[in-house]
Amino acid sequence: MTESDRFDANFTDILLRSTGAATLSSTEVVQSLWSGYGQIVRCHLTGGAVPSVVLKHVRWPNERAHPYGWTSDRSHQRKLKSYQVETAWYARYAERCLDACRVPHCLAVEHRPDGVLLLLEDLNAAGFAGRRRSVSDTEVDGCLSWLANFHATFMGNQPKGLWTTGTYWHLATRPDELDRLDDSRLKAAAVELDRRLSDSPFQTFVHGDAKLANFCFSADGRKAAAVDFQYVGGGCGMKDVAYFISSCFDEDECERRESSLLDRYFELLREALERTGKAIDGHALEADWRELYPVAWTDFFRFLQGWSPGHWKAHRYSKRLASKVLDNL
Repeated sequence: MTESDRFDANFTDILLRSTGAATLSSTEVVQSLWSGYGQIVRCHLTGGAVPSVVLKHVRWPNERAHPYGWTSDRSHQRKLKSYQVETAWYARYAERCLDACRVPHCLAVEHRPDGVLLLLEDLNAAGFAGRRRSVSDTEVDGCLSWLANFHATFMGNQPKGLWTTGTYWHLATRPDELDRLDDSRLKAAAVELDRRLSDSPFQTFVHGDAKLANFCFSADGRKAAAVDFQYVGGGCGMKDVAYFISSCFDEDECERRESSLLDRYFELLREALERTGKAIDGHALEADWRELYPVAWTDFFRFLQGWSPGHWKAHRYSKRLASKVLDNL
């Protein structure tokens, strides 16, 4: 992607008008998007209220590449919808996320025949410059707090314009991976796992890709903000919690810390629900979701075993939870 591709005169004008800046002084590529679908670029500005913003420049690739070989038209269509969902998220819902579940403000969106331009607040400049490959207890608590407040904020809401069922591994969007799954017992249980999660009376919005890499941290690590809302949609909050824990800890730590992490999440969730003023029985919600935690983990494990057999997350802890869940179906 060349500089002229990235910033034609029309979008440069949109950028400057959206930020009140005088000039675009420089740019830097932050990262490439999954499977060659574009780039995230930091734009440095002069003469405005903020020193920088972030451009998520999505472009439909001529040749699609995937690290695990998933390049079907179904995969491409899922990605196209994910970017439609992300723009709908910022247009309709993001402003409801207050400081307790901070997200970047959306400054501008432009849909083009070959992709989407999404101009966002730079969380680095907003005080969330921290990125982590491993976490301390403080940072784990910050992420659990973000998830609890996010789930409380959208508890009982209908995900109009979003994925009806959130997460990137949702069964209905992953028939190819299910077909590839060799574990016959897990394969036979896939529909029932999905049904149990969907039948929970306590439905909210799930981030859908709540891994550690999608959280940004304050300088002291106590507060977190989240990015990447391509797979936000309806669902049981345990999907986010299980997936987040899987992104932070190895099998031994998952085993050792399961109870304390869930205890802390539900403590934070009860507090968040009280702040929202919603008439929800927090104890009934906790009882329901605690039973669904291993189901959510097993649902993700089901996806992994079809998508990337031998993945590092398919460890003894995952297998133990899956075995117990399958025994109780």
